[in-house]
Amino acid sequence: MKRQLLRILAGILGLLGLLYVGDYLSIRYRIPGSRDQFGTVNVQNYYAIHEKNGKTEYDYQDPQAETCVKAIFPHFGYAPCWYASRHLEKRIDI
Repeated sequence: MKRQLLRILAGILGLLGLLYVGDYLSIRYRIPGSRDQFGTVNVQNYYAIHEKNGKTEYDYQDPQAETCVKAIFPHFGYAPCWYASRHLEKRIDI
């Protein structure tokens, strides 16, 4: 029973590893060739400034274009576009 569970777990981890490698190779070598590797998402940054009296002041910045990678996993230091498009606001605590 325990040995069978370990085999299933190893198989799942192996499949995830293959999925990651395939995802990386498709971005690195542009497979398929007609697909764009990178995209952009407009992100609203704002600062949360904590004051001495316990209140918080919010300072919103202009929206900025952020580069994202069109893949399942993050690659080359960029977040995947499916994730970045769901997180359009970034809070910076000061």
